[in-house]
Amino acid sequence: MNEIDVIVVGGSYAGLSAAMLLGRSMRHVLVIDNQRPCNRQTPHSHSYLTRDGETPAAIAAIAREQVARYPTVSFLTDTVISAERLETSFQVQTQSGKTFSGRKLLLATGVIDELAPIPGIAECWGISVLHCPFCHGYEVRGQRLGLLANGTTGAELVSMIRNWSQRLTLFTNSPADFTPEQLAIIQQHQVLVIETPITELEHTAGYLTAVRTTDGQEHKVEAIFARFPTHLASDLPQQLGCTLTETGHIKVTEFGDTGVPGLYAAGDATTPMRQVAVAVANGAKAGAAIVRELIMAGLYADLTPFNN
Repeated sequence: MNEIDVIVVGGSYAGLSAAMLLGRSMRHVLVIDNQRPCNRQTPHSHSYLTRDGETPAAIAAIAREQVARYPTVSFLTDTVISAERLETSFQVQTQSGKTFSGRKLLLATGVIDELAPIPGIAECWGISVLHCPFCHGYEVRGQRLGLLANGTTGAELVSMIRNWSQRLTLFTNSPADFTPEQLAIIQQHQVLVIETPITELEHTAGYLTAVRTTDGQEHKVEAIFARFPTHLASDLPQQLGCTLTETGHIKVTEFGDTGVPGLYAAGDATTPMRQVAVAVANGAKAGAAIVRELIMAGLYADLTPFNN
């Protein structure tokens, strides 16, 4: 392999978007990805122009095929387990024991959802247990919707999801914890609050039919919106000295600069707004910033003709 200009860790939307821009700038790029995106069981992706309603896997497959047409971009299916910043480069090591060195490093490693330990949650996640009304609200508009939250988050979800349906039930899964102001919002929208703990979500192939509670009641719903905490899918940011935000994401500038010289980040690891369109935009910005940095350092692309 030629000398690597940029190692991209993570080959989903942000990583592929950056790789395409880098490939079009004739930079030698290695994309290392373990093929386990967080939306792997989501049946449809929305709000991404020209691909609205496609499966996330289909969008990623098309993107990878198009990026692979650029001869300076290579792919490796593996997991990067360690990374080190050297004097003028970055060195990474993979789970399979391979070591690579690149002038710049882009982390597009995503996040992992910390799902509530309720039977049925994992099977329904991304299918009928949903995190984003902008991604999925239209498809469940007017339906019987559950909200799994308490306190400030619960009151906010009531206000937000009311835009897509009036048929809301708020499951706190524990004693309700609302301020008088929050309770007023919930009552204003005539939302039933159920504090009884949930025993399981009844579903068929990930599509919800009911929420069962410890008192034996069965509450019919067709989807649930919930906000679960997340954590970074890799500890590479910590290994490399990145600063994290209050929400646990990698702190970056608009163009993905982490503040660690030569290290960039993009995608879900950098923002709580988890949409394909946002990840693609962030990846493109980071890719452009990396190309500019290489050029400003006098590191121009090799213009030797490629055999396409």
